[in-house]
Amino acid sequence: MSVLVMAVCVLLVPGPAVAAGAGGTAATAGPAGSPVVSGEAAEMAAPPPGERPGAEGRAGPEPGDPERTGFTGHPGHPEQSGPEAAGHAHSEDSTAPAAPGGGSRAGAAGPEPSHGPAVTSTSAEVARLFEAAVEITAAHERSRRAAGVQRAALARLQEQLARRRTEVASLHDAVGAIARDQYRTGGQLTATAGLLLARDPDELMRGRRAARQAETAVQRLLARAGAAAEQLASAEERARRARHDLDVRTARLARVRQGLERRLEAARWALGNEAEARAAAGTCAGPARGAAGPEPGPGPGASGGPAWVPPVDRYQLSASFGSGGERWAHRHTGQDFAVDIGTPVRSVGAGRVLSVSCAGAFGIQIVVRHPGGYYTQYAHLSAVAVGRREWVRTGQVIGLAGSTGNSTGPHLHFEVRLTPYLGSGVDPAGWLRERGVALVSASASASGSDPG
Repeated sequence: MSVLVMAVCVLLVPGPAVAAGAGGTAATAGPAGSPVVSGEAAEMAAPPPGERPGAEGRAGPEPGDPERTGFTGHPGHPEQSGPEAAGHAHSEDSTAPAAPGGGSRAGAAGPEPSHGPAVTSTSAEVARLFEAAVEITAAHERSRRAAGVQRAALARLQEQLARRRTEVASLHDAVGAIARDQYRTGGQLTATAGLLLARDPDELMRGRRAARQAETAVQRLLARAGAAAEQLASAEERARRARHDLDVRTARLARVRQGLERRLEAARWALGNEAEARAAAGTCAGPARGAAGPEPGPGPGASGGPAWVPPVDRYQLSASFGSGGERWAHRHTGQDFAVDIGTPVRSVGAGRVLSVSCAGAFGIQIVVRHPGGYYTQYAHLSAVAVGRREWVRTGQVIGLAGSTGNSTGPHLHFEVRLTPYLGSGVDPAGWLRERGVALVSASASASGSDPG
């Protein structure tokens, strides 16, 4: 089992969850209107020793602002909009106290996560099948490419063998011509040659010797060409068997891949239904982990790897930051990644989980606070793999993508914010690009189905 499956399955073990809703943190506006917190929220927002937050790094009330209306999972799927979506957003806003600066009270919409199981066994099964599908897809592609290379090698051998056989046939013709000539002359030179060379017996002997040498040379060439042809024929047979074995292996891997994809699709469907039920019931919180617990080992950024990574590995970029249209009441506040339900979602950088919340337009969501004062939001999840106040590493799996909340298709809604509040977002693509991460759509998903 790969590192990814181990990480996801360990983190997705059911256990008691902590509340990540609106209660428990009081906020007051500072001189510049920035949220200032104390007590548990300040402790939660603080990075490990040695990490100093920037000017905007003070954590405010729990994030979790609802998106005004829906969003798009895959291109071509219209978002929820119009009176129903607007009424949904209004009902959420009407129950949420105003945040400093006029933003919505983060995390106030929907029920608070209860102290129930973080996830069900379905999410662990999806994670396992997803990784198995990734591995079998990679193996299938390697086998398919190897079979292609072997077919090309076989074609080259067949071409060489054809040329060698042509050479052997030509040498056989030459030997036959010499034999026929000797038969006609009784093993002597032709009459004309004999008359010409009869005046010089030494020259006649040299001519006979040259003829014998020529015949011997042709016989040697014929033997070597025949041996080379036999070697090529043997190599061709070996290449043919290798190609056959690779074709059989490729076909077997294709069948295994198709079976895994069918099982993964069924598990994703079940996970999506369970995620919707958990979001509605407020039982989406991740495992309870306190700030005083042990810090994870060094992540990629701390061990010489990248400090920042994309939130998902393979995806199609869909709705971008600032895009408009009838799908949203206002401009789109993040970057959407079209992926399958159950796709592992990773923290783009090291930081502390500020909140895990349910319901509302964003569905199941996680907000991570990073040193330097930035916040990243991961919304419409189907499962959560981390708990509030937990410190996460760059690239650590924190949840599984889904389609909870105002969603018409599975995808990840990703935001980068200056504060925990909706409305303080910056362009995620540009923000990641400044940190060395270029977002590029993949041509196909790792599991071979929808892009992602």
